[in-house]
Amino acid sequence: MLKQKQLNLFFFSPALFLLLLLFFNVNFSASSSEIIAKQNPFTPKAYLLRYWDKEIHTNLPKSTFLLSKASPLNAVDSSHFAKLAAHNTLSSVLPSFCSAAKLFCFPDLSPSLEKHDTGANFAVYSDKNFTNYGTLRPGGVDSFKNYSDGENLPVDSFRRYSRDSSGHEDRFSGYALYANVADQSFNTYGTGATGSSGDFSSYGGDVNVPNLRFTTYSADAVGRTNKFTAYTDNANAGNQDFTAYGKKSSGSPNVFSSYGKGSNAMGSGFSGYGERGNGANDTFISYGDEGNVPTNRFNNYGDGGNAAVESFSSYRDESNVGEDSFQSYAKNSNSAKVKFSNYGKSFNEGTDIFKGYGKGAKGQAVGFKTYGVNNTFKDYAKTGVTFAKYNNGSSSTSPKMAVTSGSLVNRWVEPGKFFRESMLKKGTVMPMPDIKDKMPKRSFLPRTIVSKLPFSSSKISRLKHIFHATYNSAMETIIKDALSECERAPSSGETKRCVGSVEDMIDFATSILGRNVVVRTTENLNGSKKKIMIGSVKGINGGKITKSVSCHQSLFPYLLYYCHSVPKVRVYEAGILDPNFKAKINQGVAICHLDTSAWSPTHGAFLALGSGPGRIEVCHWIFENDMTWTTAD
Repeated sequence: MLKQKQLNLFFFSPALFLLLLLFFNVNFSASSSEIIAKQNPFTPKAYLLRYWDKEIHTNLPKSTFLLSKASPLNAVDSSHFAKLAAHNTLSSVLPSFCSAAKLFCFPDLSPSLEKHDTGANFAVYSDKNFTNYGTLRPGGVDSFKNYSDGENLPVDSFRRYSRDSSGHEDRFSGYALYANVADQSFNTYGTGATGSSGDFSSYGGDVNVPNLRFTTYSADAVGRTNKFTAYTDNANAGNQDFTAYGKKSSGSPNVFSSYGKGSNAMGSGFSGYGERGNGANDTFISYGDEGNVPTNRFNNYGDGGNAAVESFSSYRDESNVGEDSFQSYAKNSNSAKVKFSNYGKSFNEGTDIFKGYGKGAKGQAVGFKTYGVNNTFKDYAKTGVTFAKYNNGSSSTSPKMAVTSGSLVNRWVEPGKFFRESMLKKGTVMPMPDIKDKMPKRSFLPRTIVSKLPFSSSKISRLKHIFHATYNSAMETIIKDALSECERAPSSGETKRCVGSVEDMIDFATSILGRNVVVRTTENLNGSKKKIMIGSVKGINGGKITKSVSCHQSLFPYLLYYCHSVPKVRVYEAGILDPNFKAKINQGVAICHLDTSAWSPTHGAFLALGSGPGRIEVCHWIFENDMTWTTAD
């Protein structure tokens, strides 16, 4: 083995450095030679530059946009972490690995904050572990106002919070607003509390990817009132779980008002909610309204409860599609009253499934009044159920099944997100959507490391161990969602691959397009969320139908792109002008899909543009940090 002194000579000898360059047959361009001259030849970035020269045969400059995402690791750290990855011990150094490699990792929980002052006011506060907080507390108020607002990765845990307290109030107002990826856990919160209340107002609004969990919340409570008002409104692609919520509680009303309003692809799970509760009173008002594809699961909700009153009013109104499942709802309950009023009147049919609903219940009264379409009832209670103004899908009073214009569409599909090919003409004034990248900042991993990490659902336990993803945590959800998307079967005519290194992306792009390729992306954010004017337009490959490889970010600890090639597209570069001054402010890249026959009828493009699958082409801009590969002109 080489001794340390010899190793130092190996890395820093200029003569040896030149010999190595000759040995590796480095192909210098003016730009790459300047970059390599400043680097150790064994860094991931130096290796990438050599790989680029080897695999891509074009005289065009390398993409500084893509190279900026390469791993920032130095040679020593890259080698060290690669060895740890090979031996499955990377988890032991996760914080330093995430920091050095510029990855997206949740911080481990801070030490428990058990003590508090009377009437604690947590304003402009963030990232704490409230375990055993407020146990046996008599009276008082804890107020969380503007807590974790605007943070990238707020991680908060409320475990055994307010346990056995009496007459104590918790107020969460303006909590985690505008956060990016929020992870909050309420576990055994308010257990055994008496005469207390929890108020969640403007909680998690405008969050991108919330993951919120209420586990055995208010279990065994007596007379505890909980209110969820404007909860996760306008949030995006998140999940909320209420497990064993209010279990064995007595006389504890819960109100969900304006819950998830205007959210996109939000999921909520109510499992064992109100189990064996007494005198429960739950109200869902304007729950999931104006959302896009809300999904809610009510599993064993109110199981074994006594004298519960539950009301679903204006639930999921004016949402796009949506799906709710009520399985074993109010099972074995006694004298339960459930009211579904003005429920499920979605634009574009949603789906509701009632399985084993009210099975084994006694003295229940369930009323469906002005209920939406497309519902399935399996093994449903045969008595105590009334239907009034109930639509089964054949009635002329059914909600209209497509929305092509107006403010309702704007709630689900941002103006300008999709447009027709005819709009790409000089002088056209049109809205540009928000093209800002809302993903956490991350870097690629070098191939020497990413090739040693597992990436499949069959090895998810190893991935969770590496990235400290605990059960039902946001990180677990992120990993599962990325694997699911990457492992799904390609759609008709699609060729797809998920890549975690620039080298893997180069390999995929060149396998589809050949070696004469170039990376294209929209130049900057100017014009985003504003009216723009189209300047000069250039069709790639002469404006003919062409091949391209588009790559879109997926949320994952390291930079991961979902790359795919679909048939029958045209790609354009267009000058973007200020419509008032006619000055060029941006250079946009747009891709037009000419074959939309395999798209869903409820795809946002058809909501915005009208028509349906296979009847029109659909164009969209390449957003910040996304890209498309094409052949070089």
